[in-house]
Amino acid sequence: MKKPREVGFAEQKAAFVEFLRHNRNTSPNTVRAYDADLSALLEHLALLHTRKQSELTLAHFEVNGLRSHLEDLHDRGISKSSTARHLATMRSFARYLIEEELIADDPTQLVGTPRRDQTLPAHLGGEDMNRLLAAPDASTPAGRRDRAILELFYASGLRLAELCDIDLEDISLNRRTVRVRGKGGKERLVPFNNATATAVQAMLSDRSSSIGDRRSTMDDGRSRAAGAKAGRRARQRDALFLNFRGARLTTRSVDRIVRRYAKAAGVAQGISPHALRHTFATHLLRAGADLRVIQELLGHSQLSTTQRYTHLDVGRLMDVYREAHPRAKRESEK
Repeated sequence: MKKPREVGFAEQKAAFVEFLRHNRNTSPNTVRAYDADLSALLEHLALLHTRKQSELTLAHFEVNGLRSHLEDLHDRGISKSSTARHLATMRSFARYLIEEELIADDPTQLVGTPRRDQTLPAHLGGEDMNRLLAAPDASTPAGRRDRAILELFYASGLRLAELCDIDLEDISLNRRTVRVRGKGGKERLVPFNNATATAVQAMLSDRSSSIGDRRSTMDDGRSRAAGAKAGRRARQRDALFLNFRGARLTTRSVDRIVRRYAKAAGVAQGISPHALRHTFATHLLRAGADLRVIQELLGHSQLSTTQRYTHLDVGRLMDVYREAHPRAKRESEK
């Protein structure tokens, strides 16, 4: 085993990020988050020890420095949930270093996890959701595409990255199901409703002829280099949701689309794609759906993640309790 003081921190941080990217099937967003968290830790330790980041070694990856970093995040007003994420990143990094036999002990085991703020996810009521779905102008191709995006979000509770990653072959309008690649590369099959199928079909009808025209122009005997470029364009055309250039919509673009229509519909501020996912789960729970079914539809690996939706509407839960429990029902009648 190499001695920690002989191994560069920045070098191993870069190796860890590459390991995640190529060996753990980690999503690009998660890789970027891990990279940013460890970069913030490096910056803090460099200031703490008055050294350049390039001069830090794994000997500086120790409990006092880690605690100091978390305290600094707290002092800067970083939320408890974000601070907990930073600690989770450091723990993953520590496990990697132990597996690579670069450190013997895990310093993060001596660092306590901050208690997370118990905040409730934003979500829409039924009337607001209906207004949002009706906001796109269905007389235009862009409006029909945006209607399909909103309908699929609400019908299936997808994550933003999951929706953007959908290919044409993943969706079945006849069976009204979509195959989704979730966190960690896990696939699941999620159903949707007739309204969503109709909206997606309308969007696909708009693009079928233009896609066919582009295919014919790319098969006209171009050079091998041009053929490779055409292949890349074909991969973009496999995407379910496209921008006006025929390329796959990015997560940033879809986020802007959702927020623009939320503003146009006059619904609550701060409504994002993630809020539509919360709306999906909340409405299913209120309608009596089993919590484990909701867990499967959302792609949660832990039931505890799904259980937070049981805290969304305490008044509703109390009403159900009074109607269902024999003694509570008699007390209510009195």
